[in-house]
Amino acid sequence: MADIEQIPPTVPAVEIEGLTKVFPVPFRREKVVAVRDLNLRVMPGEVYGLIGPNGSGKSTTMKVLLGLISATSGAARIFGRDSGETASRGSVGFLPENPYFYKYLTGGETLAFYGKLCGLRRREIRERTTELLELVGLEDARHRRLGGYSKGMLQRIGLAQALVGDPELVVLDEPTAGVDPSGSRKIRDLVFELKRRGITVVLSSHLLEQVQEVCDRVGIIFEGELVREGALEDLIEIEDQTEIVLEGAPPDLLDEIAALARARAGEGVKLLRSGRPRTTLERLFLRETGGGSED
Repeated sequence: MADIEQIPPTVPAVEIEGLTKVFPVPFRREKVVAVRDLNLRVMPGEVYGLIGPNGSGKSTTMKVLLGLISATSGAARIFGRDSGETASRGSVGFLPENPYFYKYLTGGETLAFYGKLCGLRRREIRERTTELLELVGLEDARHRRLGGYSKGMLQRIGLAQALVGDPELVVLDEPTAGVDPSGSRKIRDLVFELKRRGITVVLSSHLLEQVQEVCDRVGIIFEGELVREGALEDLIEIEDQTEIVLEGAPPDLLDEIAALARARAGEGVKLLRSGRPRTTLERLFLRETGGGSED
């Protein structure tokens, strides 16, 4: 793991500049542009949500960032290091959409296995395994084989393995895919805990409500291009509308202006909030992508 004390706080955890990835079509003289001139930046400690319909380029972007595939042009960096360098991945934990585990291993054995891959010593593996099983709420399933785990439990053990190496950046690709609402809520709470610990999280998900709950900033990718990006509160703000929220107001007061509400404060009327109302991230997503996606 990279020494976090040696990384200036101004260095982005993730920096992608002009990223383009083109795939040739087998047996045809055609090419598919999966990602086109993509730029984004994630600062340390942020939870960044990357959303988009199927085939929009989310997974391709993550694979380039993780060094699993090379970019056609452009650059991707992790804490200032080129993502193509092996050293850049020492500070990264990754949970793919469909992680594969050895089903005959127990939860504890699985984490011990990944601990060995990370170069941890025997004592460190024991301590880290216990800590992570408690973190993801699977301490009672420590000695149960993964073949008997539910989908939600497998996703949580997957998140635990992503944290074995004590990463500074965690990349989650559809972490709640196929998980029931209870399991999804537990994974959401785990993301909150990662944020509390100062770990940077890049999250790809089609569950827009969940993204809206946990992310600080969001990027919407469509047909390989980043069509909207920014702080969540700014993105879901409706610019040409204003709302007034009143507490304890009689029905006739609903038709009066805010000044009258303030004048009647002695009657228990409170002007709680005045500003631009919020849309939902789902409505923004559908508007920016044309609303035709089934994702």
